Amino acid sequence: MSESISEVHNLEHHECWELLRTVSVGRLAVVVDGHPDIFPINFTVDGGTLVFRTAEGTKLASATGGSPVAVEADGVDAVSGLAWSVVLKGPAAVVKGTERILDTAALYLFPWQAGKKDVFVRISPDTLTGRRFKVTAPVTWWTQLSGATKASPE
Repeated sequence: MSESISEVHNLEHHECWELLRTVSVGRLAVVVDGHPDIFPINFTVDGGTLVFRTAEGTKLASATGGSPVAVEADGVDAVSGLAWSVVLKGPAAVVKGTERILDTAALYLFPWQAGKKDVFVRISPDTLTGRRFKVTAPVTWWTQLSGATKASPE
């Protein structure tokens, strides 16, 4: 890839889906009591949708409460220094019906946190966007104040 260091490459839909299939953790953004909140989720791609497991609680109620949600996932190749970020937005719904639940339960989807996570939620995106960019070396952002003594937090 012959991009300059500061160039951002917008990804095509198929590239976004390919990248989402390479990771299993993302961040789910929802609205809780009129305020934004973010939850880490384990997910899997199923066709043109994204599926995660959860339990009863704030995350489930907010995700399926009628407002659209957003999921962000990203990654970086340590060798090439290329990073990517994908954002998916759309409605989320609980998977219902015996056949659909059995099909969804067969997906390779295992939450990191222990506990009963028997509710499957499917997000059908209205929008899917992504970008790829070169990670900037930390020295680029160094300033004379970077090493300055700081006051202790109060």
